[in-house]
Amino acid sequence: MLPNFLPSQVNQITDPKAIAFINSIERIALVTSLSQQPILTTYIHKGLGGTPILLLHGFDSSILEFRLLLPLLAAHNQTWAVDLLGFGFTQRQKEIKYSPHTIKIHLYEFWATLINQPIVLVGTSMGGATAIDFTLTYPEVVKSLVLINSLGYTGAPTFSKYLFPPFDFLAVEYLRQRHIFALNIGSIVANLAPEILLAIQCAMLHQEMPLWHDAMISYVKTGGYSDLANRIAQVYKPTLILWGEADDMLPSEDAEKFRQALANSQLIKLKNCGHAPQIEQPQITSQHILHFLSLHDF
Repeated sequence: MLPNFLPSQVNQITDPKAIAFINSIERIALVTSLSQQPILTTYIHKGLGGTPILLLHGFDSSILEFRLLLPLLAAHNQTWAVDLLGFGFTQRQKEIKYSPHTIKIHLYEFWATLINQPIVLVGTSMGGATAIDFTLTYPEVVKSLVLINSLGYTGAPTFSKYLFPPFDFLAVEYLRQRHIFALNIGSIVANLAPEILLAIQCAMLHQEMPLWHDAMISYVKTGGYSDLANRIAQVYKPTLILWGEADDMLPSEDAEKFRQALANSQLIKLKNCGHAPQIEQPQITSQHILHFLSLHDF
């Protein structure tokens, strides 16, 4: 029986490993200063021992993007993944303004409630920007960082904060419609690889959650992490930068900018890999993370 708080479209997923991962999703009524009501927050926790690894997903995504990476890490180390505020399957509430600031507060309360010890923070794409921002605010919480094709130097277009109805709704709806289009195309292409079909299903499932449009519009209007670039060099934690060389979403120059700005960092470029190494090359990605952890877990 799949978790009943997920959209009904979850029943369309047939991959056994994906189903097992989905069945491990938990939900906590998280008390925060952001709302009078607890926020129902979804997460996964697997593995035992070692410094906790906490995985942060990218923009308009969910913990499902870690369905391949998390089990590999958890085989050696306790590993967590959480749906950030306003994203994934974590509850959205109308009274909350979704922004990097509220994401950070919610993430801290999640950490304080369930983990409450120093962590290795792993962020992919927007999750990398979240990880940097979180580390700068709560340096005592983070032992080391892993940034995977991270946002930071390339942010949201400046016009996004000036969107107004109905264009704000249409801009967000475009994100959902492109997944629907891809899924429809996939259903009529007989030779479409099953893993591609699964990736599309997982990428769009959270978009069926209540108030998805509202939260996305609220976040996009803030401009996201567009002001982060000038603060990146303030991070002093040991940092591993993993970068898919074939990334078609972020410029390759960003990888070198991170390496130069972060004094205590190492850059590893992944060949034949795009924007999502955690999905495209989970085995290699996990090996690099675990090796990095073995060097800095003290």
